[in-house]
Amino acid sequence: MGSTSYRGILVVTGTGTEVGKTVTTAAIAALALADGATVAVVKPAQTGIAAGEPGDLADVARLAGDVTCVEYARYPDPLAPATAARRAGLAPIDLDEVVAGVRGLAATHDLVLVEGAGGLLVWFDEVGTNLGHLAMELRAPVLVVAAAGLGTLNATALTCEALRVRGLDCLGVVVGSFPAGPDLAAACNLADLSGVAAAPLLGVLPEKLGGAARPAFLDAARAALDPVLGGSWPLLS
Repeated sequence: MGSTSYRGILVVTGTGTEVGKTVTTAAIAALALADGATVAVVKPAQTGIAAGEPGDLADVARLAGDVTCVEYARYPDPLAPATAARRAGLAPIDLDEVVAGVRGLAATHDLVLVEGAGGLLVWFDEVGTNLGHLAMELRAPVLVVAAAGLGTLNATALTCEALRVRGLDCLGVVVGSFPAGPDLAAACNLADLSGVAAAPLLGVLPEKLGGAARPAFLDAARAALDPVLGGSWPLLS
């Protein structure tokens, strides 16, 4: 079977927190690994986790397998990176360091996934540097992970508009955690997300997928993500 999964650098952002960014990142990584690709996952900042505790990258490795994981900064408070760094008396994210690191990984890996913290415009430092700036420096497309329920259309539209204003390419939108028993809003949102985003809907991951064992996780990822991301999920008409 030929490789079909995404190659290059891909920035993964969310419309907010707890929308399924890490599970989505792991799903894309798992499919790329299954295609025989070499994969690195970068977390510019991990917040809300103490030193020595497993963070998002540990979840990615547990779910996806043999990926190179790089975390640049860690702050204990569950806040925006700039605020968390200030409260902890630690240095903020160094954008130049992250850019150089990602480019280095891209020279030795088929796929580099860069997972943000929170949404696109969450501040990295006190002057407002954010994930959008990182994507611009990397000249990388951005995948938007959205929530399923009420309010997601506005949040997704705002995120995708912010990408366009910055001249960034939105690869598409993935619903990061879709309930087994969706309410009316969640069911209708599947038909509407692509339109408000002006970008394709590239997958709908089921809720609680992060608790799956690795073989089951890979199967679910393949069924839930579009071929652009290495899966077999059919595009909605």
